[in-house]
Amino acid sequence: VEIMHVRFEKRFEGPLQAHSVVEMFGYMAAVEGSGAYVALERVDGTLEGRSGSFVLRHAGAMERGAQSLLLSVVPDSADGELAGLRGEM
Repeated sequence: VEIMHVRFEKRFEGPLQAHSVVEMFGYMAAVEGSGAYVALERVDGTLEGRSGSFVLRHAGAMERGAQSLLLSVVPDSADGELAGLRGEM
């Protein structure tokens, strides 16, 4: 069993003008198309003109190609003008 660790950065443009840093752990199973990943992502910037930062939690899985993903704002992680930000997709 080999678990992968990756750190990378992203930039957002549009209503969210931001920079983020992602720390991700993933695993691919021996069965093709199956695996999972979890990650935390700190986002710093402006959202619709309001500045601050927040942390996103990622939880994704694939089962023989069928994908699922939950992405949510970590409760009480937002600060600045984004304090109180919540949500998931």
